[in-house]
Amino acid sequence: MRSNAFAAVTLALCAALFFTMTYVLNRSLVAGGGHWAWAVILRYLITLPLLALALPWQGGLGELPTELRRHRRTWFGWSAVGFVLFGLPLTWAANSGPSWLVAGSFQTTVLAGPLLAPLIYRDERRHLAWRSVAVGALIVAGVFALQWGHAQGRLRAGDWLAMGAVVFSAFMYPLGNRMLLLHLEQSGIRIGATQRVFGMTLCSWPLWLLLAAATWRVVGPPGLREILLAGGVALSSGVIATVLFFRATDMVRSEPTALAAVEAMQAAELLFATVIGASFLGEAWPHGYSAIGALMIVVGIALFGWMSGRSAAGHAEEVSALRTDRGA
Repeated sequence: MRSNAFAAVTLALCAALFFTMTYVLNRSLVAGGGHWAWAVILRYLITLPLLALALPWQGGLGELPTELRRHRRTWFGWSAVGFVLFGLPLTWAANSGPSWLVAGSFQTTVLAGPLLAPLIYRDERRHLAWRSVAVGALIVAGVFALQWGHAQGRLRAGDWLAMGAVVFSAFMYPLGNRMLLLHLEQSGIRIGATQRVFGMTLCSWPLWLLLAAATWRVVGPPGLREILLAGGVALSSGVIATVLFFRATDMVRSEPTALAAVEAMQAAELLFATVIGASFLGEAWPHGYSAIGALMIVVGIALFGWMSGRSAAGHAEEVSALRTDRGA
């Protein structure tokens, strides 16, 4: 159990590095005159064919076609939540400021998982994981300290609005992911991470096509630069990072503390975004409150990793019981 939990956390940390490119490339696209809507629309339109190319090396479609035919409403609904309601506000916020602002706001997702658990589950997992919430609060406090330091204590109304949009997306992503995991657990269907990402992307395509038509009509077609940058986001975040993250959550799907730890690894995106932004986009390095916030995030990540390993090692029978529980 311990090795499985730490392996999942490691995968999630690798996913965080690739997820970071979303903030950096989106910011680069918007700063270069591109429209934020094309950034998110093209990302998901390009992601689907990339995943289709990867599927033959990941076991093919497996039981996914049968699953989609039987439960199309569930897949369309939670795919819209986990991808569309996640992607739109997150990318819109890229127009509000540097990549660290968006990356930092999204780290509220470390609290989203534990806070959503009582609303999602009806078994032992419904209990609020207070240790996870406490460590998550430490990470969120570090996030806001990092933001406050970067903004030199002068966050404008537009900044708060953008952070609100990102916080909303931070709850939609784990909500869509966890509800699909719960549905698969109840139905007893085993679908791999790549198949699950492909299925959710496919089910979100009708909405992305409608948004593409509306955006084309309002702002015109995308330019080559927009297509290339969105392609980079699709490959790094839409394929590599998402598959790694979904694989990590699947490994610990029935262990609430370890699952929260996997989701908490996304806090590393803020550190990655700060380094990349300072190195390639000319953003300032953290200092003062920003440096303190970065340290708090690192400590929080370490605590989550330690808690996941200890919990998985000490509750083998409970985890086994949860894996056979279909009543949620």
